[in-house]
Amino acid sequence: MQSKHAIIGVTGGIGSGKTTVCKIFEVLGAITYYADDRAKWLMENDSELVVQIKNLFGERAFNEGKLDRKFIAGQVFKDEGLLKKLNGLVHPAVAKDVDRWVQENQDADLLLKEAALLFETGSYKNLSKNILITAPEDVRIERVTARDSHRSAEDVRDIIRKQMDDKEKIPLADFVIENDGRQSVIQQVMKIYKSLLIA
Repeated sequence: MQSKHAIIGVTGGIGSGKTTVCKIFEVLGAITYYADDRAKWLMENDSELVVQIKNLFGERAFNEGKLDRKFIAGQVFKDEGLLKKLNGLVHPAVAKDVDRWVQENQDADLLLKEAALLFETGSYKNLSKNILITAPEDVRIERVTARDSHRSAEDVRDIIRKQMDDKEKIPLADFVIENDGRQSVIQQVMKIYKSLLIA
């Protein structure tokens, strides 16, 4: 049986279908920590982190209690050092939040941590196993432009180019799910789920 404190990473590039895969696991009884969503929430609701962000970017970082994402994006785009400093604040806050979440859910059969940049940040090394979701670029572009009306195909291509290539990620993953629209994702998830519960 899967260890009560083991966390399985779920990752993949933009439009690969991470949320879809997590939702299938959740139907089977897994509980998911959506790292990117939680990071956004913590940046506005963790009082310590809010103070740290204000110290880094000034009061302009927030507008009526809401993080001014456009302002922050403009700042880090111009200065990569600022982005590293911001990540240096957010990542420890997320790590602390994950620890709290694990304690709250320690009776679950399976805990998943969904994050876009598990391999890029090296945080995959702290997880028991990692699942990579892949999909052809054209399929990913189609999915994202259908989901995010503000993004053009070129915008998505740009994001894909900036993300680590699947060829580099595959050797780091324990499991790979091909979400190309031709193979059954449910069957692939079931197979992984069974092997994780046996482990």
